[in-house]
Amino acid sequence: MQEAKKEVKEKDKTRREKLAGYFFDLSKLVFAALVLGGITPLFTNASNEINWTTIVLGIFSTYIFANFANRILK
Repeated sequence: MQEAKKEVKEKDKTRREKLAGYFFDLSKLVFAALVLGGITPLFTNASNEINWTTIVLGIFSTYIFANFANRILK
């Protein structure tokens, strides 16, 4: 009985760690795609316009996903 509880607890811990890792990875992808992608026009000389909406949305989404992952781990 006690071993079954321990096994369930270990599975739940692993599940939470994997889910939190997923959201941390998602936050990294959003940051790379939206924030870094929004800044690249500065370096390419194609256009000097920066899409501030995309950058702000990317930073906000990155924070939300990372915060959500952190809450899962607690």
